[in-house]
Amino acid sequence: MIRGNQATAPVLLYLAGGPGGTDLGAMRADTHLEQNFVVATWDQRGTGKSYAAIDPVETLTLDQMVQDTLELTNYLRNRFDQDQIYLVANSWGTVLGTLAVQQHPEYFHAYVGTGQMVSLKETDRLFYTDTLAWAERTGNDALVTTLQNNGPPPYENILNYEPALSHEHEWNPYPTLGSSEEMPFNLLVPENTIMDRINGMRGLLDTFSALYPQLQEIDFRRDVPELKVPVYMVLGQYEARGRSVLADEWFEKLKAPMKEAIIFEQSSHRPLFEEPEAFAALMIQVLGNT
Repeated sequence: MIRGNQATAPVLLYLAGGPGGTDLGAMRADTHLEQNFVVATWDQRGTGKSYAAIDPVETLTLDQMVQDTLELTNYLRNRFDQDQIYLVANSWGTVLGTLAVQQHPEYFHAYVGTGQMVSLKETDRLFYTDTLAWAERTGNDALVTTLQNNGPPPYENILNYEPALSHEHEWNPYPTLGSSEEMPFNLLVPENTIMDRINGMRGLLDTFSALYPQLQEIDFRRDVPELKVPVYMVLGQYEARGRSVLADEWFEKLKAPMKEAIIFEQSSHRPLFEEPEAFAALMIQVLGNT
């Protein structure tokens, strides 16, 4: 989905989270970015409008997803006759974005990571610890038993991730929490047909199942010590420690021509959608700086 006020404006490619998430609806909920950028929002292979591309499943690899990102980047560069574009990513999308920029920094003006991921395995283990502590504290004996029986991640059985990861908003509530920025509500936009909405939900499970086991050994603190473009990391004040602690550790070590960490005080894991006007204002600053 490509939208903007002028085809000559700088191009911004957005990479959604997941694996398997779609943010066409979330990106349409606020149009401030479109005032200054040509905004390309992409349903990745196996997701939403691109669900059919999950087959053959053997192509659903981390390397292929990074190559997809770079291929789409070159399509946008050629279509809009721009040497470089802006790359904005959220959550799992920051894994793709970071690796794409590492491989081809010459394609990008800047990288903007929101809800930055660093080590998914360590994040999941911290989530497991926090969920177990909350379940014990609130007397949720059934969940305590399930978590203890499963043990800490990673898991061979993908379904075991659900009890460890799905209770974040219960043990990490915050005043501005709203469900309209998240699945499944962001599927309900005119751009999505009924089948797109169905594929948006099943793609989240099917794509996650195929890709997530491949991501367990990633650790950007070790694997990505440098990015050769300006880097902006946007974290929400209420981001779970399982993500924020690791993101801070990576960012402190990261070498880049310019880097800046920004805290959005009313947000958690999706600051570009939780505070869209503030994010659009930030991107105007990024535009001026780069």
